[in-house]
Amino acid sequence: MSGRPVRLVVVARRFHCDAVLCGRRIFAERFDEDVLAPWARRTGRLDHIVHHLGLALGGRPAASFARRLMLPVSNDTLLRVGRRRGPRFVPPTVIGIDDWACRRNQRYGTIICDLERRKTIALLPDREPATAQAWLSAQPQISIVARDRGGSYALAAAKALPKATQVADRWHLMENASRAFLDAVRKSMRQIRTAIGAATINPDLLTAAERIQYEGYLRREDSNAAILGLAKDGVTIKEIVRRTGYSRGLVRRVLRGQRSDVFRVRESSLELYLPWLDAQWAAGQRNGAELWRKLKSQGFRGCLRVVGEWAEQSPGVKTPADDGFVSVHRGFNEAPPGISELRWKPIRPCLAIASRCLSRCVAGPSLETAVDRGGMMTAASGWRFATAS
Repeated sequence: MSGRPVRLVVVARRFHCDAVLCGRRIFAERFDEDVLAPWARRTGRLDHIVHHLGLALGGRPAASFARRLMLPVSNDTLLRVGRRRGPRFVPPTVIGIDDWACRRNQRYGTIICDLERRKTIALLPDREPATAQAWLSAQPQISIVARDRGGSYALAAAKALPKATQVADRWHLMENASRAFLDAVRKSMRQIRTAIGAATINPDLLTAAERIQYEGYLRREDSNAAILGLAKDGVTIKEIVRRTGYSRGLVRRVLRGQRSDVFRVRESSLELYLPWLDAQWAAGQRNGAELWRKLKSQGFRGCLRVVGEWAEQSPGVKTPADDGFVSVHRGFNEAPPGISELRWKPIRPCLAIASRCLSRCVAGPSLETAVDRGGMMTAASGWRFATAS
């Protein structure tokens, strides 16, 4: 009180039991739980304050703030009170299990989440099937286990919970489907650009970074042609590696058509703001600096150069090479808006863009199959799929 610590000395009565067979010989006088718990060193009110300080600030920050409030407690005490007064463990019935990295590429553990309450309920020290099986065996009420497609957790769940249903979680399904779809699109980009008349690249319209990538693309095309020529003559992969000096993995990617795209896969910092920029551009706002200032007020952290390059590449820009207006998009002459966005968009917009492209060209059965399967995946997930019309 008034900046001074106050200590209450409570005198409690003790009672002795004379019964010979009684297991407890001494009984102490008890107080109400809200006032003073058994063996407590703080009143119920003070313990409540310490608990909320630990929840709000954590260990060391709460201990420092508590000293200023004349409530000297250590950071370990704050964490211990938080654990003791925390919510009780509710046995889960639907869980998700996956590995997590304590230190990437060094040490991994297992994380288990309650999918109904959306909370992490267990962190296991490793990702061995025996460790997961031991934890699952102690929870026989679990009816559904969501996991990835790896075999270790499947084996542990099958042994510990033979009656539980194992399902593939949605994140892994969509991640794998998105990766497979983008691989199919990447293999067919040459045919797509040829069909829509965007196969010619004008180096004068490329940015400095894209020009470097384009020069590397030309060098890759020479090596790709040499590898494909050897493969066409019936030379084995091992012999191609010996003759060319390239790695086996690179030769396999070339033969599978995974090394023919011009630009690297890279996400733009403007990705989240492209709809707003397109709307402003359509409304007549063509000042890159003004657009950048408005984006900064919306939380955009990129520099003015990024917005300026986007404005230079937008449709309707007047270039020194032509007195008229030309359509410029990522260096491809007359490419429809959105075709190059296939390189970094997730599966939902990719499917919509690809379906529009397929209505104008036939890139091959693999891409059509990928779009069809992607449509089934999105329909099963409850997502909307824009079909070609």
